Amino acid sequence: MVDSLSMFVLLPFTTMLTRLFQLTLLIIALTLTHLCSHAQNPAGAFTPPESWSQDYAPFRIAGNLYYVGSYELASYLITTPKGHILINTGMPGSAPMIRSHVEALGFKFSDIKILLNNQAHNDHVGAMAAIKKMTGAKIMINEKDAPVLADGGRSDYALGGNPAFEYTPAKADRLLHDKDTVTLGGMQVIALHHPGHTKGASSFLFTVNDTAHTYRVLIANMPSVLEETNLAGMPTYPDVAKDYAYTLDAMKKLEFDLWFAAHAGQFDLHEKHKPGDAYNPAAFADRPGYDSFLSYLQEAYLKKLGSVGH
Repeated sequence: MVDSLSMFVLLPFTTMLTRLFQLTLLIIALTLTHLCSHAQNPAGAFTPPESWSQDYAPFRIAGNLYYVGSYELASYLITTPKGHILINTGMPGSAPMIRSHVEALGFKFSDIKILLNNQAHNDHVGAMAAIKKMTGAKIMINEKDAPVLADGGRSDYALGGNPAFEYTPAKADRLLHDKDTVTLGGMQVIALHHPGHTKGASSFLFTVNDTAHTYRVLIANMPSVLEETNLAGMPTYPDVAKDYAYTLDAMKKLEFDLWFAAHAGQFDLHEKHKPGDAYNPAAFADRPGYDSFLSYLQEAYLKKLGSVGH
């Protein structure tokens, strides 16, 4: 009777110990999983969207202007008899893709002589150092973005200090200022200083021709406000709100026939062009789209500015 009672009491207790041991192991496993996950994705880490490095068929835009970027990060090739100009280089590691695009269009990658960019963030200058090394091209950048390019993004006023946004440093060969002209093989590219998104953010104006038309082209750096940007003033950029206001006003006054941007989504590339489409510059004659997107950015800027101090 005693033995039977002992077994009755002991069996549930043993089961309880077993389950407690299993629960302890589960807690340890979950804790280790969380710690490993945290180590792999620390606070401030950033995983670029796949579209930023996704391949996209290069194509002729208008005259001697070509698209050679990824699905989302726009890179532009301007060809001339004396060599070529490349605007934006995409993320770090993008050099082989851009090279394959240039060559697929029938041009020599080594003929790139000048490298320009809309802004010194890693999604637009990440491969700048690599392409300069591969081609010997001269880097020309606004004087206020040159220090950021030179330290690989470490001194960027908003994203600096976060390794996720760093890239291989590159030294500028020429410092650009507002309305400076870059010339090569008959092309004249006007650099317009549009600060805010970065201190030296720039847009470019130039003219291209085909057998039927002449087009005034704008490659714009659209002034979106980063989440990290405090419009009340950043430690190394106290006048950031003032610069955004200037840029938004200045960009409304620009005149052009065709417009493009540093991000494909900003100018609806994939609505205007599908791989394999015939040559059609008119698809990018979209002043209403430009004005609409600027208005959207203006509203976002004013909303964030209004929240300062609240």
